Order: sequence, then structure tokens, then C-alpha cells
Amino acid sequence: MSHTHLNRRDFITFSAMATAMLGLSSCVSLSQSPRKPRPIAAGAKIRIAQIGCGGKGFSDIMAHKDEEVVALCDIDWTGPTPAAPRNDNAKAKKEQKEPPLSNVKKLMAEFPNAKRYTDFRKMLIEMDDKIDAVGIATPDHMHFLPAYMAIMMGKHVYIQKPLTPTVGEARELLRLSRLNGVCTQMGNQGHAGEGIRLVKEWINAGVLGDVREVLVWTNRPVWPQGFQDAPAADPLPPGIDWDQFLGRAPQRPFSHAIHPFKWRGFQDYGCGALGDMACHLMDAAYWGLELGAPSTVELKEIESASKVAFPKSAVVEYNFPARGKMPPVKLTWYEGGAKPAKPADMESTRELAKGGQLIIGSKATVYDGNDYCNSPRILPETKHQEMQASFPPKTIPRTNPAGNPHKEWTQAIRANDPKLAGSNFEYSVPFTEMVSLGTTAILVGKKKFSWDPIAMKTSLPEADALLYPKYRAGWNPKEVIA
Repeated sequence: MSHTHLNRRDFITFSAMATAMLGLSSCVSLSQSPRKPRPIAAGAKIRIAQIGCGGKGFSDIMAHKDEEVVALCDIDWTGPTPAAPRNDNAKAKKEQKEPPLSNVKKLMAEFPNAKRYTDFRKMLIEMDDKIDAVGIATPDHMHFLPAYMAIMMGKHVYIQKPLTPTVGEARELLRLSRLNGVCTQMGNQGHAGEGIRLVKEWINAGVLGDVREVLVWTNRPVWPQGFQDAPAADPLPPGIDWDQFLGRAPQRPFSHAIHPFKWRGFQDYGCGALGDMACHLMDAAYWGLELGAPSTVELKEIESASKVAFPKSAVVEYNFPARGKMPPVKLTWYEGGAKPAKPADMESTRELAKGGQLIIGSKATVYDGNDYCNSPRILPETKHQEMQASFPPKTIPRTNPAGNPHKEWTQAIRANDPKLAGSNFEYSVPFTEMVSLGTTAILVGKKKFSWDPIAMKTSLPEADALLYPKYRAGWNPKEVIA
């Protein structure tokens, strides 16, 4: 199966050609006549479509059930049905209820009037004038293409993290979202929460002093990684559109080792533990310390490197230059059970959580043992209690309802103000780029590289080769839009 590899020039020049293919408003180029979103009338519901419904997409669309859900797209409308609890008692077996419905079947029952599709391209074209906004919760490798098409057609988008697997895809989504004026949001839901705001307010007020080191870790992967060979083929179950699942990825047979859950460990479909969790766990440090682009990235440790999968565990070091009055920062990422050493100012009776972060300042250290920075505390707890009376006032606006990224997004859409969504592309694209450079470091091996965000180049040719995706024949953006 042949592949094409898009470079920076291809991405920059693609929009005009794709727009002409769509025949939008007799456009010669998108830059001359971009497709703008439809204004939402006062009191009207937002017409939302969802691409990817069986996993995180289920909770995403249910969060918007008060709007008008007009279309649902998934490659598997049978969906994995959760197993009924085993019971060897004969009477209990007889009285046992039917197994619970799969998520996609729950959505079919919840939204019986929503049109169902397996091909997002068909959905967007057929439902164009009936869709205002699109949620995307597909496997990572297929975030970009439906998002690109939706934005080009003037649709607001909510995309699960990581926004894209590659720097080039993320940067292009930012460019197009600015051009078309759509409201965007990445699904790192902790960014809408209270904890991340507290940390930023503490940093801004000088509570932590100078921060020069950040440590972040997760127990993930909780799916297989580190395997060396592609899985054996399984018979394709009825009802699964496997070609749509593969999308831009290389052609290969169906396997239960990939769909529906274990795809995250594959380089072709997912971004591994770092890509899955860093957009949550690094968020407080990235935002609060205004980290921006790293100057260097380096894989320090790895277990079970593979050409097929992400590793069982890895340690990645990012270095960030000074930013204004803020000193340089070293951020170290640990995954797969690897953890930093327990800090000296943590109580002897406490241990580091399975996942969390330490933001280490010259005056104080913040610890949070949650994925979403739900409960940041100064170490030790006695110091946190002593300092509470002197904590700075809350100066950063809170979301309403509290901590709800979906409401942030729909409020932004109604106000036609992309800035009202906190993890909009102006924020989440640079963040995604930083995270993606960490997965790039894992894939290129133990070679330190520098990063130039303006030229979009590293100091390693093999890292540069991973900044843009490869496309299976029939799935490059020109062909998708056509």
C-alpha cells in the first residue's frame, strides 16, 4: 500500500485546493473567502454532531444533550457490550437481567432522531446546513482529518486530547481556526477546573518563588505497550467499518488487540501514555509557568522500545528557557510506573500517588496526586494550612457551571467569542506541540534534540520526519475532502 508524506509546504497550500474541491461559495482560495460559522440565534439550540461515539465520545455527547444532537458517526454501531456479572447460582441465572447496552446503543436510544453514519465525510457533506458544531473523539490518528474538514466548512469543534499526534497537524488546525473564526476546545477537562486556577494564582503571586523544576508522572499505560510485533488477524465482526477505523494509517487486518480499546499503545493509532495523559498532568505547570515551547527534549530512559508500539515505560526530559522574569525550567515526565523520588518536604506517612505532579519552587512546592490537578496542596500539609490565610485572592475567572469544559465551549459558540473556551486552540495547540515533541523523543530514541518553533525544525532529521503525518493512499487531505 502506497503512502504520501505531507510536508510544511503541503499543509500551508492545502486549504485553497480543498476549498475549491468543496465548491464553497465559488471560492478561489479559502484565504480570500473563508467559510464562517452560522450565528446562533438567541434562545436557539446548537446543532451538534459527534464523530467517535463508543468511548469518550459517549460522555462528550451526553454532556451536550441539552443542545440538539443531529448526527452521530462511529465505525462500530454494534459496540462492545459489557459482560454481565457471572453467577453460578441456577436460580440467579434464570432471573439475571439482560446484559447492559453498549455506549453506542445507549446513544441510539437517547437520540433516536439523530442520523447515524460510519463515514464522517459523508455526514459532514450531507448534513452541512444542519450542523453548527462537531465533537471528535476518534482514535488519535484520526483527529486531524475530520477536524480539518469541519473547520473548513465553518463548524465549531471540540476535540479530545491529544489534539493531534503531530506538530504539523496541530499548527495547521490553529491556522485554519483563526481564518474561519470558529470556537474550539480540547478535551483536557481539568483546564476548566478550580485546581489549575489556584496553582496559576499562587505562581503569579510569588507564593512558590522561583520554579526551576517540575516532575510529572503516571501509572499508565493500562493497555498493552512494548510489544514487538503486529497482532495476528482476527475475523472482522459484522457491523465494523474497518477501513474507516484505519483512516490514514497503513492497511492491516482487523484485530481485537487494536479495537475497541487497545489502539492507544500502537504507534499507528495512538500516542502512548505520554500522549494520553500529559495534556492533563502537565497542564497546571504549562499554564501557570507560561512554559511555551521547549528548547530541548531528550529521552532519558526507556523499557521495551519497539517499532510497532510505544514502550512499557519511559522518562522524558524537557528544558524550557527563561521567560521574562521566570527562570529556566526542567520538566521531567515519568510513565509506566516510573516515579521521581519522594520530595524531602512530603510527610513520612505519605507516598506519591499513582499519577501526579510536583512544581518545585524556591519558597514552596506544590503537590497534586490527581490526573486533573483537582486538589493542589503546598507541602507539607501543615505548611499549606499555615499559608491559607495569606493565599492570594482569586483573580482568574471561574467557569460557570464550575469546571465544565463543554459549557465553556457552548457559551463561546453562543457569544461567538473563541476566547471564552479556556482550552481553545490558541492555548491547546502550543501545548499539544510540546506534548507531541515528547512522543517524538520516545520514537527517535536516546538522542537529545533542540526545537525551533518558528522554523518548525529540530536538530535531528529523524525527529523532523515525525513532525508531519503519513497518509495511506486515498486518505491524504486532498482526497478526503474531495
